[in-house]
Amino acid sequence: MRSERSRTARFAGAIALAASAALAAACGGSSDPVTVTAPTGTLTTDTFNGTVQPGGSSVNPFTVTVGGTVSVTLVSAGPPATITMGLGIGTPSSGGTCSFLSGGTTLTTAGSTAQLSGTIAAGSYCVAVVDVGNAAGAITYTLTVAHT
Repeated sequence: MRSERSRTARFAGAIALAASAALAAACGGSSDPVTVTAPTGTLTTDTFNGTVQPGGSSVNPFTVTVGGTVSVTLVSAGPPATITMGLGIGTPSSGGTCSFLSGGTTLTTAGSTAQLSGTIAAGSYCVAVVDVGNAAGAITYTLTVAHT
C-alpha cells in the first residue's frame, strides 16, 4: 500500500509541475497580435540622358538591389517635344540590347508622370528609348527610373 501512495504522490507532483509550467508560459505571453513587416528598400532614382537616331534606340542599364516597385518616366524627348517614342523595360543582353519584359513596353510622349510602372525583383535591368518611325533627326531625351 505504501508504494501505491508513493506512486500516486509522484504522479500528482508531475501533474502539478506540468500545470504550473503551462500556466507560467501562458502568463508570460502577450494577447496583442503580431504584425510582421517585410523589409523595404530606399527609393533610388536613376536619371539617363541620351540621343536616339532615326530608326534607332538607346539602352540604359540599371541595377535593383532590393525588389519592390519601379516607375519609368520619359521626362523629355525631342525635337519636337510632342514626339511619340517607344519606351521599354527589360533585361540587358550580351549584345547590348534590351530584352523587354512581358507588358514592359509602351508608345508615349514625354510627360511628368510614369508611363511604365509595376513590381520588380532584385537584379540587372535596362530601359530603352526607341524611335518608332517618327524621328526626322536625332532625338534627345531625359528618362528617370525610380525603384525601391
